[in-house]
Amino acid sequence: MNIIESLNWRYAVKKFDDKKELSATQINTLKEAFNLTATSYGLQPLKLVVVKNKEIQEKLLPNSWNQQQIVQASHILVICVKDNYTTQEVDDYFNLTQQLRNTTDEIIKPFKTFLTEEIAKKTQEELFLWNKNQAYIALGNLMTVCATEQIDACPMEGFSPEKYDEILGLKNHNLKSVLVMPVGFRAADDYMKDLKKVRKPLTETVIDF
Repeated sequence: MNIIESLNWRYAVKKFDDKKELSATQINTLKEAFNLTATSYGLQPLKLVVVKNKEIQEKLLPNSWNQQQIVQASHILVICVKDNYTTQEVDDYFNLTQQLRNTTDEIIKPFKTFLTEEIAKKTQEELFLWNKNQAYIALGNLMTVCATEQIDACPMEGFSPEKYDEILGLKNHNLKSVLVMPVGFRAADDYMKDLKKVRKPLTETVIDF
């Protein structure tokens, strides 16, 4: 399928086939795609938690508005941001830049100073909201990759981040969960799978000049 056919093929799966699992190759593709997602200034303030454990999925279920996709799916992808975000992230980014590109201090210093000052003057709440916006970019990227790879998915905001953080021990990693996406394969009897996609015409969503 071409990309438009793939995007028409995808939908937010309401029922997964709990007998089918994604291959290691498919999961690695999603991990790589997540890692290649564009982020503001390239700082990558995100982490991806991949859950493939039915016992944990059962614990997450009541904290996901009892959406059954959580236990039916092959894997659960949880996109997280740092709980406490500091200028150390800028130092780490530019250290990696120099390691990979051999960029000189003279070239790096102006941009590094700018980013350090920008982050230092923001509150943790402002930084959390900024980084959470990056999570939506990653989610969109993952959804598109899933469509092209014929992997079914269901993006979710309907869950309790605090409970997810507790169950997954995210506080120990200085992380907060912000978005969830079960992935796997649609069930043959998912009532949504054959329904026509509801979208406005291009004339209502796109303005050409």
